[in-house]
Amino acid sequence: MKLTHIKEITGIIRLRSGLHIGAGKDSVEIGGLDQPIIKDPVTKAPYIPGSSLKGKLRSLLETSVFMKNQGTRQAVMNGNPCTCGKKDCPACVIFGAHAAPKACDPDLGPTRLLVRDAPLTPEFMKLFKDGRLPMEVKYENIIHRVNGTAENPRPLERVPAGACFTLNLALRIYEGDSDGLLDWVLKGLKLIQLDALGGGGSRGSGQVVFEDLKVDGQPVRLDAITAF
Repeated sequence: MKLTHIKEITGIIRLRSGLHIGAGKDSVEIGGLDQPIIKDPVTKAPYIPGSSLKGKLRSLLETSVFMKNQGTRQAVMNGNPCTCGKKDCPACVIFGAHAAPKACDPDLGPTRLLVRDAPLTPEFMKLFKDGRLPMEVKYENIIHRVNGTAENPRPLERVPAGACFTLNLALRIYEGDSDGLLDWVLKGLKLIQLDALGGGGSRGSGQVVFEDLKVDGQPVRLDAITAF
């Protein structure tokens, strides 16, 4: 397959509510955080892993594509990934197929979308280094269904609303690829805006908006993209 172009998609990820992307812990200290966020090991600044962003993009796009197909509706509702591996499936073309190689179209080719880690923008990195971007701790509780009391509070670390991260994606276009692949990627970003990023989305965390989006330096508007 011949690579004909690499489209660069850039922009800003602005948090509208606190963001939690967990780092995991080997142990929990007394009085410590149950769920700390992931941070750069050198700067200790928060960032959005490319794997988290790409996983959310794929999940939402697979649902968007395959909920239209009655034959795969139950698989999508159960959270199963797309396994078709077909050249006419935008999800499999953009992200690669989960199917075994023998089940895939021979000309499916490599993964098209590269999603890079999203660091804090220079403005917010400076705030962080100056000690003016503290992380917040949100306490979540289990509500007893009978007496209505809160039980087992757990501290959840979040990047505060308003913080901004740098978005950088690369979409590889190969000879014979559909002209609509870029539209599918933009649709995925629109779906993330309507959904959430990271953990705790159903409880208010992870609402984001993509700003100053550009493709190869040219502005694009997500409000012109149809999500469904």
